[in-house]
Amino acid sequence: MSASRNPTSPYRSNPSRTYWKSAMTGRSVADVPDFYQKRFEIRPLERIATAGSCFAQHISRHLRANGYSVIDAEPAPGHFSLQESLAKGYGIYSARFGNIYYAKQLEQLAREALEGREPNEVVWESGGRYYDALRPNIFPNGFKSPDLVLRHRKRHVEAVRQMLTTMDVFVFTFGLTEGWESVTDGTAYPTAPGTIAGDYDSDKYRFVNYGYQDVLASFLAFRTLVRRVNRRAKFVITVSPVPLAATATGEHVLTATTHSKAVLRTVASEIHRRCPDVDYFPSYELVTTNHITNQPFDSTGRNVRPEVVNNVMTYFFAEHHPQRKRKEEAAVDHEQLFCEEALLENFAQ
Repeated sequence: MSASRNPTSPYRSNPSRTYWKSAMTGRSVADVPDFYQKRFEIRPLERIATAGSCFAQHISRHLRANGYSVIDAEPAPGHFSLQESLAKGYGIYSARFGNIYYAKQLEQLAREALEGREPNEVVWESGGRYYDALRPNIFPNGFKSPDLVLRHRKRHVEAVRQMLTTMDVFVFTFGLTEGWESVTDGTAYPTAPGTIAGDYDSDKYRFVNYGYQDVLASFLAFRTLVRRVNRRAKFVITVSPVPLAATATGEHVLTATTHSKAVLRTVASEIHRRCPDVDYFPSYELVTTNHITNQPFDSTGRNVRPEVVNNVMTYFFAEHHPQRKRKEEAAVDHEQLFCEEALLENFAQ
């Protein structure tokens, strides 16, 4: 019997987007057909909440610039200038929580807002001033008393509750797996004690490098908490392409970064597979791909160049807002990002 001239293969009928040669070779990263295909519609009047790591600030700004209804549950006082507002954490995300680097941070904030969770330690001191340990960079000069910290936090938690119960779409960027927790109750802090405020004490704080199951369980718990009070909520998740500023593992920062991003990207895939109300937007891939045309970072190797951010967001708006495709490049001011993690570079020898 002669061999078949057209042997059967499970790859034979696959679309061109599934082959590197037809999908990527000879193309610019800014022009890859069918790269992102939305899972659900985001309508112009839907209320969008944003949160996440530093890279999420880019997404928040582009959404606002393109006319989306981005929630601001904690607006700045009317007499504040724009620069003063941003310096004090207003208008960066949909509430004044600062950067949320870890899924566990996100989960514990939802438990605080929706279930009344009370962290054991909220106030850190530095130089006679007092800071909210769960968002220390929001108040650059701190407060004059612990009581003021607690009063501001109470208002903040109420704003978060309002955001979670009224939003239609929640956009979250996973940032890091390395963090610091309270030994007594497991509260995750956005930065290590002693970086902005507080003081490191090994009897009070522990280093943790969240694994796949940890990150997955925290985000799924967050989603469950939200869906209990807001059945219409949908979620868009991304992974930050920004490398770690420093690692506490003792490894080289490059290998520690690779591990961290691999965990977060794998978790994102599993969440997307399990949950039909969660879309994954592949900004991470667009920035970090080893494609010959891609030069994503500036001379630091950490800061994503503005034109690359514009390219990334063009793919998003081509799916969700095609009538304004490519107009966002002139609309967004790429001012400095507010990142607590970058302060770790101050400790380099």
